[in-house]
Amino acid sequence: MLHRDEAHDLLAVADWGQTLSFYQLTGKQVGKDRLLNYDPCTLGWFPKGEYLVTGGSDRQLTLHTKDGVKLGLVAEMKSWVWCAKVRPETNAVAIGCQDGTIAYYQVIFSTVHGLYRDRYAYRDYMTDVIIQHLVTEQKVRIRCRDLVKKIAIYRNRLAVQLPDRIVIYELYSEDVTDMHYRIKEKINKKIDCNLLVVTANNIILCLDTPNKKQERKLQCLSFQGVKEREWIMESLIRYIKVVGGPAGKEGILVGLKNGQVMKIFVNNPFPVMLLKQTTSVRCLDISASRSKLAVVDEHSMCQVYDIGSKELIYQEPNANSVAWNLYSEQMLCFSGIGLLNIKASNFPIHQQKMQGFVVGFMGSKIFCLNVYTMSSVDVPQSAQMYQYLEKKMFREAYAVACLGVTEGDWDALAQSALEGLEFEIAKKSFIRTKNLKYLELIHTIEVSRENCLIMSEEREEMGDMQVFLADIYAYQSKFQDAAKLYKRANQDQKAMNMFTDLRMFEYAKDYITSADPGDKKLLISKQAEWAKSSNEPRVAAEMFISAGEYMKAIELIGENGWADMLIDVARKLDKADREALSRCAVWLQQLDKYSGAAECLAKMGDTKSLLSLHVGTKHWEEAFAIAKKHPEFKARFTYRTPGGWLRVTSLKRLNKLSTRPACRMRQ
Repeated sequence: MLHRDEAHDLLAVADWGQTLSFYQLTGKQVGKDRLLNYDPCTLGWFPKGEYLVTGGSDRQLTLHTKDGVKLGLVAEMKSWVWCAKVRPETNAVAIGCQDGTIAYYQVIFSTVHGLYRDRYAYRDYMTDVIIQHLVTEQKVRIRCRDLVKKIAIYRNRLAVQLPDRIVIYELYSEDVTDMHYRIKEKINKKIDCNLLVVTANNIILCLDTPNKKQERKLQCLSFQGVKEREWIMESLIRYIKVVGGPAGKEGILVGLKNGQVMKIFVNNPFPVMLLKQTTSVRCLDISASRSKLAVVDEHSMCQVYDIGSKELIYQEPNANSVAWNLYSEQMLCFSGIGLLNIKASNFPIHQQKMQGFVVGFMGSKIFCLNVYTMSSVDVPQSAQMYQYLEKKMFREAYAVACLGVTEGDWDALAQSALEGLEFEIAKKSFIRTKNLKYLELIHTIEVSRENCLIMSEEREEMGDMQVFLADIYAYQSKFQDAAKLYKRANQDQKAMNMFTDLRMFEYAKDYITSADPGDKKLLISKQAEWAKSSNEPRVAAEMFISAGEYMKAIELIGENGWADMLIDVARKLDKADREALSRCAVWLQQLDKYSGAAECLAKMGDTKSLLSLHVGTKHWEEAFAIAKKHPEFKARFTYRTPGGWLRVTSLKRLNKLSTRPACRMRQ
């Protein structure tokens, strides 16, 4: 019979020489002849060409691979099988027999697989084993060239059961990403078992008991096929899981139909009952610290127990499989009715749509088996992290965040931990986001705490913590909250300084302490400096005056040429403030406001400078009045004319020459 595919056409030939052969259309034989041991009467390809069926004098319909390897019986009839046809696009086969019987069978290919952490092994084309690394997505194929009946994987071991033997493989190296397997041992025995698991040095089989009570006996074999130990359970075995341990001393969980959960050790003949429930066990798993046990029963109820006290912690409905997170003691997931459910501690469940069965949970990856396909689903742990944050459980939230959250979630955790004064968690979280500003703040707080003396009174200690929290609020731009905490901790000065640095002077005024009047002047002075730098010199000058910083005000007013304002300042000054009055006089002279300058000099009592000012400005009457009033200035005067310097000794002579230009007084 001919099968066509995209690669090449393949002709299957069955003859009454009781052989099955395969040929290309060129006549070249593919593979070797396969002995049938009966006279074939019919054969047929499956739609995709991966299998074919044969029937004849043996009164059976047999399934083969495309290479002719016998896989098993599809049906046993009462007479010769004369005809068999596979329905297109299905796995259904119609059979016609010599006695007139027509039968219709649906061929179901069951999933044979094993999982350990992030390594998944499964059967492909019935005779091959594919090992898939679920994280790196690497795959390797092992061609067994025989029907693969069972697969088990554990650490660096892989066990494959074939019809007449069990082959044990091992990894070439201890590298976690190594995918190269080699044969370690073979157990050349035909063994009928329902379940099979492998450990570092042993094979564990679930066998039928002699009295035909199915699946009650567990048998431990060495890799050489020697029976080392055997356990007989009280009820049918429904689930087996290797939970780890030292080589040769591994622990195995066994779930029974009567609701018992047993734990056995490879080197111990006595099983230990962990707990017993009233319903049959369908699936189970144990937490990372071996302190909690999750069991899915026949009523699809997921129940979580404390192993130590054997008390039920909580239960959730609609579950068909369950798995604990390998890296988080408080987190598990279970699947059911098209939903993936993730539960952390006693918090509400987080759900999302997903088809299939959960078989593993590592960090933020959940491994799901849907029909024949294993896939890994990346599940951010944000929802669970925020559940812990709401309860101020920062260490638990950090542990969950390490499993996989976004950068925004890390920042939220860091900020919450900082506000909760959990500086270690906050520091680790800010390191993740590389937020140097907050790392510097935490370092400053830690140094302050180390340098602080240990307070004997709780009130004072709480005050320090309030100051630290206020500093944190200030960094988070929660300035009003920070100010309230500063005030509560009797640190009004810090609140005022904060608002002053922010140029929020109106708020800063609310925190000026009445005991220190200098605070108000300092605040106004800083406000004036800010106004000056903000190109508001008039406002700045007014604030300098309010703060009593007259010299700064005078310089600012003089630079901007505001003579009237300068005169007002001079009039406000005390006559003892000679330096400020002198600067006012200088600036007023430069601004050609000589009357104002004269007023300043008169107020400070500098008669000599005042007389020089009047002579220089040709205000002779004022100069003569001063000279008459102060005889000590009548002695000698010089004034400059276009011809040079002249010296006079009488006021009359001075009066006559006073009309000459460029006159300047000198003594």
